[in-house]
Amino acid sequence: MGTFVLEATGLVKSFGQTHALAGVDLAVRTGEAVAIMGASGSGKTTLLHCLAGIIRPDAGQVTFRSGAGGVDVTGLGERERSRLRREAFGFVFQAGLLIPELTASENVALALMLNGMPRPRAEEYARGWLAALGLAGMEDRRIGQLSGGQAQRVAIARAQVTGASVVFADEPTGALDSATSAEVMSALLHSTVGQGRTLVLVTHDAQVAERCGRIVDVRDGRIVGERAGAGAAPAAGPAAGPAAGPSAGPSAGPEVAA
Repeated sequence: MGTFVLEATGLVKSFGQTHALAGVDLAVRTGEAVAIMGASGSGKTTLLHCLAGIIRPDAGQVTFRSGAGGVDVTGLGERERSRLRREAFGFVFQAGLLIPELTASENVALALMLNGMPRPRAEEYARGWLAALGLAGMEDRRIGQLSGGQAQRVAIARAQVTGASVVFADEPTGALDSATSAEVMSALLHSTVGQGRTLVLVTHDAQVAERCGRIVDVRDGRIVGERAGAGAAPAAGPAAGPAAGPSAGPSAGPEVAA
């Protein structure tokens, strides 16, 4: 089993009189796919946002571990948390949050350009990832010219092109039909845990959750149960995929099953 890449202890978060998290402890191993399930208002998305450094909990601690050592995410300022999210984490949301005025390759390349990579090199990486995710020939299409499933594959590529060690996905298949949902989940799992990276996913869909290695049930701001999913166990070794990012050499992207 791998080491813990994320470890949360005693997380508490309230929004006014609403207690979203009430003392949550959760550890996520390197190379693991964890699905966080719960009804609307259960606290599952708040938990994901705390783990990812999007918001700060009122109490408790989140530790992120990488090759450089451990980082207390909750102790970082907004600028430092923003840099951590940009460089170490990737995000896939239900709505994609892609920029409709840009092409597919430009949307993906933008993540690298924000980290300082020159545009030609960034677009080379972007095209490699899009091809690996089954979008070869669609790189120059704008988002409105893609299907919902294709747009989510662009979002998956954007989430990982920087070499993110952890990808956070918030209802990534929530707006898709069942067949497209299965295809997107296959792409997401193959390009994360299939490459030795970590996936933390929030969903209300039991079929989506079951494809992860571990399912965590959340209710009323607390973890009320855990069980194994049908997904693979955490990868034992380092990432098998390319080391994409500003300091990396040219790469065609991960090997992803069709």
